[in-house]
Amino acid sequence: MREDVIGRANVEDTPELEAYYRDLERYEAGALWTVANKIEPWQPKSQSVPVLWRYDDLRSHVLRSVELVSPEKAGRRVIYLNNPGRREVSAAVGWLYSGLQVMNPGEVASAHAHSASALRFIMEGRGAYTIVDGHKMPLGANDFVLTPNGTWHEHGVEASGLPCIWQDGLDIPFVNAMEANFYAVHPDLSQAVAYPVDDTTHAWGAPGLRPAGDKWSKQYSPLFKYQWGPTYEALSKYAKSTAGSPFDGVMMNYVNPVTGGPVMQTIGATMQMLRAGERTKAHRHTGSFIYQVAKGKGYSIIDGKRFDWKERDIFCVPSWSWHEHGNASNSEDACLFSFNDMPVIGTLGLYREEAFGDNDGYQLN
Repeated sequence: MREDVIGRANVEDTPELEAYYRDLERYEAGALWTVANKIEPWQPKSQSVPVLWRYDDLRSHVLRSVELVSPEKAGRRVIYLNNPGRREVSAAVGWLYSGLQVMNPGEVASAHAHSASALRFIMEGRGAYTIVDGHKMPLGANDFVLTPNGTWHEHGVEASGLPCIWQDGLDIPFVNAMEANFYAVHPDLSQAVAYPVDDTTHAWGAPGLRPAGDKWSKQYSPLFKYQWGPTYEALSKYAKSTAGSPFDGVMMNYVNPVTGGPVMQTIGATMQMLRAGERTKAHRHTGSFIYQVAKGKGYSIIDGKRFDWKERDIFCVPSWSWHEHGNASNSEDACLFSFNDMPVIGTLGLYREEAFGDNDGYQLN
């Protein structure tokens, strides 16, 4: 084997070597130096590409699915978001899945459980609700709700409501890659509401306070619903006391109130505010992010390409991609919800971050 001066494989093929490789294939084996540069890159090279999914483009197609399939037959009436570089695993970016689910008033999706962790971020409608292990929660626009792995959960829209659309976010591709996914349908197809409605919000939703004597020991947050109103209020207050991050503006993490850590073991979530006219500096980091615009309009420059977004649009930033964000309004703030794989990246010690050059902004292609 011959290596180049910087210690990587640099072996030229010869007839003898090619015959040798064919011999190894007979034994389901191979020579490392033939794949070393691919499987051990100098730096992360994501198979995912930046994508912007415009809500105005997708909404009519999401609503049309109501005419074509029922939630009972489809299981979940969802239009999933497919990244061109991750189609083989149905991922929106990296190992994260995203889809838009729609339900009409009076419809209920059957209760089920799976190994994948899941979340929902409400986009439009009225009367949506989720039941997680017997805890029922009404949901409004921009509310963020958890359905942690292994929990029985179902969702629907009250008969008096309006058609509802929300974004589903899951780590299905990751759990499948670990070959650890299970799925089960509740034997009764639905579960009883075993607690007062919104009990987890009432018990755990007050910042800085924890129910006395509570012995919550599960690995995910006991606060299943994070409401938009208090979230936006917290961001607005924080904006008055901080200059914010030069790379992310005013950003706050959704946290498990017991541990202060991420809401679930494999998925983290954040809400960030870009103040009127604000433009962040460019940086990159390991970890994949899916963004949904909760408020306002603006743009993001991802690996040299500009994406202009507005409320309810969804876009992704692949791992180790240069990115920066800008608020297009000089009078109103903009808010971006995002979910990510940072709990896994952090736990495994794989997080790295880098600022772009002198940070005058990434050069557009």
